[in-house]
Amino acid sequence: MTDTDIEITADLVRDLLREQHPDLADLGIREVAGGWGNQMWRLGDELAVRMQRMDPTPELQLNERRWLPVLAPRLPLPVRSGEPSARFPKHWTVMTWVPGDPLDCSSISRGDHAADALADFLRALHAEAPADAPVSGDRGGHPKECTAGFDRFFHAVVPDDLADDVRAVWDDAVAAPEWEGPPLWVHGDLHPANVVVSDGTLSGVIDFGDISAGDPAWDLAAAWVILPAGAASRFFHAYGRADAGTVRRARGLAAMKSLFLMLMGRNGDLGLPGGKPAWGPAGRAALDRVLRG
Repeated sequence: MTDTDIEITADLVRDLLREQHPDLADLGIREVAGGWGNQMWRLGDELAVRMQRMDPTPELQLNERRWLPVLAPRLPLPVRSGEPSARFPKHWTVMTWVPGDPLDCSSISRGDHAADALADFLRALHAEAPADAPVSGDRGGHPKECTAGFDRFFHAVVPDDLADDVRAVWDDAVAAPEWEGPPLWVHGDLHPANVVVSDGTLSGVIDFGDISAGDPAWDLAAAWVILPAGAASRFFHAYGRADAGTVRRARGLAAMKSLFLMLMGRNGDLGLPGGKPAWGPAGRAALDRVLRG
């Protein structure tokens, strides 16, 4: 069943709550902007319901449900599960509502505060993962494992006048030493649409479907992809755990993520499926920050 087969309405959301979480069924429900794979509904003042929509399989939501309770002692992430039923044969989740706006639709004006907040969050998250933690097939590894993806993004969107500099940053990341510590918990998908801004600074991180064990450099790339110009140095000082090799890998991964955002923005401008027009400017700004170091 695809997203076109199911009309997700407020009445459907309320019926599912009555069936599975009746204590929440009388709260106010209104639709809000969601991502590709899920449709979002505000539930009362403090909760949100995320309904599986485009995702063909429920692995990302199930990954969140399995592992967020493990992280809960360090991160305030309460979650309730919604199971497939006759009314809605897909997975859905009730989660805490994070107030604010996604960064791809807003901006950070308090760069120092945001750098400290992001560093605090990642220090809490980046603990040694257990042996049975999930391992992502395309995130969490050394940049040298991602050369095909980087090359595809590079040839599609890199500005001609920046090509040599971007390639140099990537080549340096590929040449950097591998992560020698134990695999750490990583969010895996930190980009402007997955962080929330309020009062000019970061107020939350969302979408933990890609939570997995790997190299923390994947999250540390956010120093350039998310934070405003000039904030990376403060961020790494506050984080306090990144050696020179990790910073090199993170910077290269930030270049790759910036190119990906630019590609999705171009697709949006062309009206192609999956395009995100707001991501193009965000990606270009991030790429400029990467090249400034």
